[in-house]
Amino acid sequence: MISEYQLRLLPQQAANETTIKEFVSREKGIDARTITHVRVLRRSIDARQRTIYVDLKVRAYINEESCDDEYEKVEYHDVSSAKPVIVVGAGPGGLFAALRLVELGLKPIIIERGKNVRERKKDIALITKTQAIDPESNYCFGEGGAGAYSDGKLYTRSKKRGNIRKILNVFCQHGATTSILADAHPHIGTDKLPRVIENMRNTIIGCGGEVHFQTKMTGLVITNGDTVAGIKAEHLPTGEQQEFHGPVILATGHSARDVYRYFHDNGIEMEPKSLAVGVRLEHPSELIDQIQYHNKHGRGRWLPAAEYSFVTQVEGRGVYSFCMCPGGFVIPAATGAQQIVVNGMSPSNRGSKWSNSGMVVEIHPEDVGESNDALCMMRFQEEIEQTCWQQGNMRQTAPAQRMVDFTRSRLSYDLPDSSYSPGLISSPLHFWLPSIVSKRLQTAFGVFGKTSHGFLTNDAVLIAAETRTSSPVRILRDTVSLQHVRLGGLFPCGEGAGYAGGIVSAGVDGERCADAAKEYLG
Repeated sequence: MISEYQLRLLPQQAANETTIKEFVSREKGIDARTITHVRVLRRSIDARQRTIYVDLKVRAYINEESCDDEYEKVEYHDVSSAKPVIVVGAGPGGLFAALRLVELGLKPIIIERGKNVRERKKDIALITKTQAIDPESNYCFGEGGAGAYSDGKLYTRSKKRGNIRKILNVFCQHGATTSILADAHPHIGTDKLPRVIENMRNTIIGCGGEVHFQTKMTGLVITNGDTVAGIKAEHLPTGEQQEFHGPVILATGHSARDVYRYFHDNGIEMEPKSLAVGVRLEHPSELIDQIQYHNKHGRGRWLPAAEYSFVTQVEGRGVYSFCMCPGGFVIPAATGAQQIVVNGMSPSNRGSKWSNSGMVVEIHPEDVGESNDALCMMRFQEEIEQTCWQQGNMRQTAPAQRMVDFTRSRLSYDLPDSSYSPGLISSPLHFWLPSIVSKRLQTAFGVFGKTSHGFLTNDAVLIAAETRTSSPVRILRDTVSLQHVRLGGLFPCGEGAGYAGGIVSAGVDGERCADAAKEYLG
């Protein structure tokens, strides 16, 4: 017999299969010797009250062997002689588009400006040592995209856009732990995700697809004035100019500003898009554990590093926590010279002594006064990032301020220890951040501090600036065919085109664009 149960357990009872079996046996009146296996189908933590519970949905095998697979496998076949489709970008949108193309019997040709995920790691390590950014290989550019070395969180609210379960299954098929299928907030970890990405690339190449690293799209090949027949590209190490022919899935990520400028200069339809701008807020992880688990001893032995989520409205705009990284690090995420951008990441064990999140304010094009300019939000980002660089002594040293000092508009004369490895410099963020951001953050922190006692503290530090929360533009596409509104054969895709907001939603959109390309090719 196979039965499924909804269980509510204490953390120590949910710790492993043996203790879950004991609970099922006791609560359901089943002889423990007959329970051959228990599989967790869904797991979430309820920390709303002082007693913490773990809610589980489990499948119990009673006098039965567990013969069903933990995840559904996708069959990939040889496509070396199939019709080609160009995929620009090897982030989650591009990789899932390419895998779906293989599944559909088409040959993906991936064009990626950055390096493979292993070589890219070396350039990321140099940022702290040299205080310089490689504009083609950094935390945003390279195989795996912006998510590869900034956490690997797989939680999404975009439940209606496509098959989220399929995306998680493909990750499992390429080496991710099957716990991501059960966890309410699934997370691979920045230490494990690169290997999964390598495996995805190897599947694509093994089936006859192509992957061209350090190859940068410089333009589109347009025929008859309204059809995209391929791309122009440059192989960066040699300067060799190349062309790749076929319909184009454009999945360049939210920081490919040269692509946005190319589209703008060539009259290719885009529009400015609302985004969120703010800071990274970093607390000691022990303090967040104490607050969220209502216990002065913190998480204890059985609970993971605590997460939080805050949201409020200030003067008609949302202010909220974003990309919360328990037990994580703050990282330098700029993509060029004279920029400071920060982001967050966590290893799989979420074991650092800090926890951080983006604390951001919703900004609309009309807030910056140029809503008729497709690049107005991008320029708004750039101005903040350059100001940060100037405040940081024109290095990757990030301007920072203690949390209470920020709310009281006073300079911090010293700063707490931080995970941000290039270093911090005390700076009056309240003074030079745009007032539409700083004033709303000050008000929101007061609200959050009342909601969660101890959260508003000078033991926490604000690190500027969090600007790359999403794309600053939307490349316009037809809602049915997913092609650009004027250029046939061009499929704007994922976060960079303004149609996704994270790894999973970008993967879903990549699969949808692959399906659309298949239909386009007949």
